[in-house]
Amino acid sequence: MHLHRIAFTLAVCLAPALLSAQPLKPNKRAKNVIVFLADAGGIPTLNAASLVGYGEPQKLFVQSWPHIGLSDTSPAVSYVTDSAAGMTAIVTGQKTHNGIISMGPDTVRGKSEGAMLKTVLEYAEEQGLSTGVVSNVSIADATPAACFGHANDRAKQGDLYLQIFSPRFGDGVDVVLGAGRKRIYEDVQKLGKNLDTIAAGQKRPIYAALADIPATNARPLALLDNASDVPAMTFAALDRLSKNRKGYFLMVEWDAHTDNPERGLNNVVNFDKLIREVAAKVDLRDTLLIFTADHSFELRTVGGRRGDPLLKGFAEWQKAGHDSKETVSLPALRVGHSHTGEEVLAAAMGPGADKVKGFFPNTHLFEVIMSAYGWKPSK
Repeated sequence: MHLHRIAFTLAVCLAPALLSAQPLKPNKRAKNVIVFLADAGGIPTLNAASLVGYGEPQKLFVQSWPHIGLSDTSPAVSYVTDSAAGMTAIVTGQKTHNGIISMGPDTVRGKSEGAMLKTVLEYAEEQGLSTGVVSNVSIADATPAACFGHANDRAKQGDLYLQIFSPRFGDGVDVVLGAGRKRIYEDVQKLGKNLDTIAAGQKRPIYAALADIPATNARPLALLDNASDVPAMTFAALDRLSKNRKGYFLMVEWDAHTDNPERGLNNVVNFDKLIREVAAKVDLRDTLLIFTADHSFELRTVGGRRGDPLLKGFAEWQKAGHDSKETVSLPALRVGHSHTGEEVLAAAMGPGADKVKGFFPNTHLFEVIMSAYGWKPSK
């Protein structure tokens, strides 16, 4: 009897702690959605990044997520996608041709426009949510531009950026932070327009540095020469978007191309650390997090052993003066320069994350997001 009383007392005392340790159950619907996009961050790249960052496989935060699947990235006709077609599929639920930004497969690249595809960011604007796009590459390049713009050629960065000021739904994308300042200004000038004049007319000045953005500006635009501080941009966006009681949609891109494997793999390690920080900051009961890539890349781990750096020999390889288009050949690693066609990881947590499972086309991620919000696509 005495032992039973002790056991009962312990159970009563420990119950609150045990309950608090249980993961919080997600709501049926998502209020917020954040898409983390590792450009060219295929499964071989994630594996190598874990080895570079931690000396062991499967140590990345995203590799611990409970809901995972394998996403086919092929575009409308080809087997291997570029970022334009890859991201278009994710944010519109429709496959299209390489080089096309959020337009249908009836589009002819650089020649004629096809069906205008409605993006999940545009659905969010229509519903009154706040929206944001963050990238360490040109903010009018394929991946970020596919969220808010439409073009028959991804090269039209000036035209794509100008679409921020003439939204089709709501008041347009709210927070746009990324690189590409020189290219975008020049491209807009070639169109016979002055970007600062247009921005001033819309009362949306374009800042050259994050530090220049006033804390009171709830809808900032920043075109940076160097957008390497993705964490600062991401939290600047979240601080503003989270003030909307209706919710928000945010896409964060960090380049994971491994032409330079040291830079590319460390980008992935740092991106993963940022994702861990964001996951700790947001409320996962009402926020769906999705991690994926628009396509994979020609990288393979071909050797190595625990205790030896995966990139051993890379500094010497660089000093040898190899051609930039040459395959990087290290004892443990082979890296080419091409996109590849195999499936990429899709991982999720939060409301609706359970729909990320098995093999599926990249268009399924659009369906996951829309279902999480409780929205039905327009016909």
